[in-house]
Amino acid sequence: MPWAGTTVIGHLVEQWRGLGAAQVAVVTAPGAVALGAELERLAVPPTDRIVNPAPQAGMFSSIQCAAAWTGWGPGLTHWLIALGDQPHLRPGTLRRLVEFGVAHPHAICQPAAAGRPAHPVWLPERVWRRLPAATAPNLKAFLHAHADPVCLCETDDPGLAQDLDHPADYERLRP
Repeated sequence: MPWAGTTVIGHLVEQWRGLGAAQVAVVTAPGAVALGAELERLAVPPTDRIVNPAPQAGMFSSIQCAAAWTGWGPGLTHWLIALGDQPHLRPGTLRRLVEFGVAHPHAICQPAAAGRPAHPVWLPERVWRRLPAATAPNLKAFLHAHADPVCLCETDDPGLAQDLDHPADYERLRP
């Protein structure tokens, strides 16, 4: 879908590359031909694509596939889980979250609006490595089940409470 001179996924990949991510990987469903073609256009190498064999199991299954994936570059110490349906988040919000995560290296970090945590989620390695075997029903439950500190990075970005779940959302949020 078109977004800001590219596509939604193109905007997201460019955004995280621009913020200095050491590696940007995309989780896809098997046989996602159109997405695969777009990732080719965006020069996301096949080695940075993670296939979730059971996408019908929901978002958490994609996160677990990513955490179990063996293609992560050596030396990574933190991962950021970004959603594919939030291209409308302010660049300053994302930059602030990265800076906040760097300042709190041992904590799980999330942006928040009025104390309500949101995505993207910044995870230190010790938390990331627990994800593949997690039995929690979703990421929220997984995060709450750990004794690891969760630090909230307060922001006034109204996009934190919105995502592109329906065509009307896309029309309302599209730049």
